[in-house]
Amino acid sequence: MTDPMYDEEMMRAPVLSPIDRVAEMLFGLFMALTFVGAVSVADSGREDLHKMFAAALGCNLAWGLVDAVMYLVRTVTDRGRWISLLRAVRSTADAQAGRALIAGAVSAVGAQFMTAAELDAIRGRIAALPRIPERTTLYRGDLLAALAIFLIVVAATFPVVLPFALIQDVVTARTVSRIIALAMLFFGGFALGRYAGYGSWKAGLMMAGLGTVLVAAITALGG
Repeated sequence: MTDPMYDEEMMRAPVLSPIDRVAEMLFGLFMALTFVGAVSVADSGREDLHKMFAAALGCNLAWGLVDAVMYLVRTVTDRGRWISLLRAVRSTADAQAGRALIAGAVSAVGAQFMTAAELDAIRGRIAALPRIPERTTLYRGDLLAALAIFLIVVAATFPVVLPFALIQDVVTARTVSRIIALAMLFFGGFALGRYAGYGSWKAGLMMAGLGTVLVAAITALGG
């Protein structure tokens, strides 16, 4: 049995934060757009479009898998870092050195609002922990987060690629695809702005503007 205070309160995090979800969606979207932008370079026959669809999906499947695995690697590494910090704090007999270790581990913003007494209280709680695990552990929630990353990256492929499978006219399909991409960028920016607590619509428009620049760049490069 692991200590519930240690595992649940100090180490475990939500499956994916809004920033993570939006970032993964945008990553998959931009990966798919690189293939969509190459469609008009060829003669755009149906066989070419099928190849593009397969290539875009295959690429996002591969990168979704890589991103999911790297998330697990990053999670294990971060937890290993925290375990090392806990051991270092517990092993030092110097209160000032312990406070410095804790202050260095929190964000720069958080450290500004923490007094020496508060840092000492945290040091005391760390010293009072009944045990520290020998190694890091992956939980069910971590595997669900990795699966969510994979699915988000792959799912971002379909909205911008499906128009080429459903619409016969390539020019129309390309236009619809780019409109969908801009809409996804807008709602991604909207979600980030809302999460950050400032101008959701403004953030959405800024992200859509970034998408417009990207689409213009793709067009200028022959997309």
